[in-house]
Amino acid sequence: MTSVLSRVALGRVGQLAGVLGRSSQRMIVPAIGARGFAHSAPPRGGKLVDLMVKDETIKQKLVDSADAKVELTERQSCDTELIINGAFSPLTGFMNEDVYDSVVDKMRLPESNLLFGLPVVFDTNRDDLNLGMKVLLTYQGDDIAVLDIESRWTPDKPLETLKCYGTSSLEHPGVRMVAMERGHTYLGGKLHGLNLPKRVFPCKTPAELREELPSKDGKDVVAFQCRNPIHKAHHQLVARSLDHPAVNEEGAVCLIHPTCGPTQEDDIDGTVRYRTYEVLKEELNDPKFMFAYMPYSMHMAGPREAIQHAALRVNYGANCFIVGRDMAGSKSSVTGEDFYGPYDAQEILQEHAAELGVKPVPSLNLVYTAEEGYITADKAEELGLKPLKLSGTEFRKRLRAGEDIPEWFAFPSVVKVLRENN
Repeated sequence: MTSVLSRVALGRVGQLAGVLGRSSQRMIVPAIGARGFAHSAPPRGGKLVDLMVKDETIKQKLVDSADAKVELTERQSCDTELIINGAFSPLTGFMNEDVYDSVVDKMRLPESNLLFGLPVVFDTNRDDLNLGMKVLLTYQGDDIAVLDIESRWTPDKPLETLKCYGTSSLEHPGVRMVAMERGHTYLGGKLHGLNLPKRVFPCKTPAELREELPSKDGKDVVAFQCRNPIHKAHHQLVARSLDHPAVNEEGAVCLIHPTCGPTQEDDIDGTVRYRTYEVLKEELNDPKFMFAYMPYSMHMAGPREAIQHAALRVNYGANCFIVGRDMAGSKSSVTGEDFYGPYDAQEILQEHAAELGVKPVPSLNLVYTAEEGYITADKAEELGLKPLKLSGTEFRKRLRAGEDIPEWFAFPSVVKVLRENN
């Protein structure tokens, strides 16, 4: 049987069945035992990295030692923050060329052989940043970190995109980002953290969130990754994740952990999404739902990004991870066809779950019926019930036009925020 990565490398185009789409034909059940799996997984590499310099005198010396200064883009600021706060543990800086090559080619860090989904690189178009230099990285004028340049190279971007995204076509949003947004040169090297970027949405560090999560007391924490506002189907599938055989319900919580950094072109702005999560948190007022935010820049890389997301949540303290159908998937901007199959992310997470130290929880394919409310698509078919559907395109059209949006689809509080910021 052809492996998931082989199929993706061949640019296989699948057929997406969305959360409110047609019936799924199968449900992948993790091979990990439901009750025999360790609760709070250790950070990746065994130790949570913390690169923040605490001494103000040393901070000033680092700033004074810089040979050059670079203002970070929004995407770069996200990667920098996740390195220095330990979310990308065991990384201690931007990847050098040998690490980049290994991750692109084998999805592994070279020395430890640790699984790593996507390369984390610093790009530039400047020709005056050379080996041995120290570079002060700023964001919106604030000092964020100092980079020791240990590696400089010109990447093979077609190869990188083909390996990481399964295609080198500009129809893919991640490929466009690499080809058209990133600079022609990559720099690698150790980071010294000075300050965390100031953001509208608060971002707890992995160490801070680990202290708040019940996983430290041996309870299950089921992390849910999202990059869109949460509608009622999402809420239902997250709530029902606590009933999955892999999850011990006693004391378990769902961690809603959205990525609020840059994403593909037509997604809703991160600060607006943050506001929708805040009103939803207030509306739900449910102790089984915890909310935290992550400054992550989406790649829409499908299976490889599913690995990246799961690994990040392990570092933040979660031990269970909801794997959506066609997770982090994307469509061709030309044909509208999907780049990945609907189960590719679930399959690759199951394959590597034990190594990552996480229990994958495949999301249900839920539909809404007038007679039974939200039920699985298979159940609706069995009962002969016709699901009600509202496409994302139609939803956005109604938002813009001020037309009614059915309450079965979206929370009124979320709709209000979206309309105010449309």
